Amino acid sequence: MEAYVSAHDLVRPWRRATLIASAIAAVELVALLFLGLVIIAKPLGHAVQRHAQKAAASTPLPARVRKEITRQAAPTPKPAITRNQTKVLVLNGNGRNGAAHAEAERLHALGYQIAGAADAKRHDYATSVVMYKTGFRTEGVRLAHDLHVPVVGPLDGIRPAALAGGQLAVIIGAR
Repeated sequence: MEAYVSAHDLVRPWRRATLIASAIAAVELVALLFLGLVIIAKPLGHAVQRHAQKAAASTPLPARVRKEITRQAAPTPKPAITRNQTKVLVLNGNGRNGAAHAEAERLHALGYQIAGAADAKRHDYATSVVMYKTGFRTEGVRLAHDLHVPVVGPLDGIRPAALAGGQLAVIIGAR
């Protein structure tokens, strides 16, 4: 008896076999590339490292140049107005009763005009601060020197209108 086999049935097993063989070949190719990379990578890495060390050893490093920086104090210009023409607002920034008025009396004894004495908005100032309006820096430095206050700066947090006609403000801190 003869069995009749169609052409379609004869092609199907060959197609399946070809796909399986191609998949196996692809897996083998990937495995061979990985092994080749592992085998070549280690000696190649050592060669690159040796070459970099030789290059670093042959290139001298630039000598360090150390420059001495000397600070020179800029000469302080003389204040434009005298102490008795300078108006100062004294603010209590430490919370102790009467601190602003006591400092105002001390400043008045030094010859300054007092624009006012009051409490500051905050009472947590650790150190005293002298602040000045624009154009009155030298007077602010002189006032800070007279009071032995280390911090001098432009108005910060106080509007010039709040100075009650004064050019400087002193906020009395805890120290």
